[in-house]
Amino acid sequence: MSLSGSRRFGELYKGIQGIALKVLSRHLKEVEADGIINRKVYAEVPPKVEYTLTKKGMSLNDVMQLFIEW
Repeated sequence: MSLSGSRRFGELYKGIQGIALKVLSRHLKEVEADGIINRKVYAEVPPKVEYTLTKKGMSLNDVMQLFIEW
């Protein structure tokens, strides 16, 4: 999974094998609070939410690529 661009919750869920919905939701809230991702909510029905990396999150790109390869 590429680290650039925006991702919806369902995309993230499908891209991370074996994670529970509740766990993914909790971790997304944590990394948002840490300033690593931005969460953008669109005023639509059903709700549309997209996640993107912040500058701080992009600075972790090299480390995350190593984890992905591992």
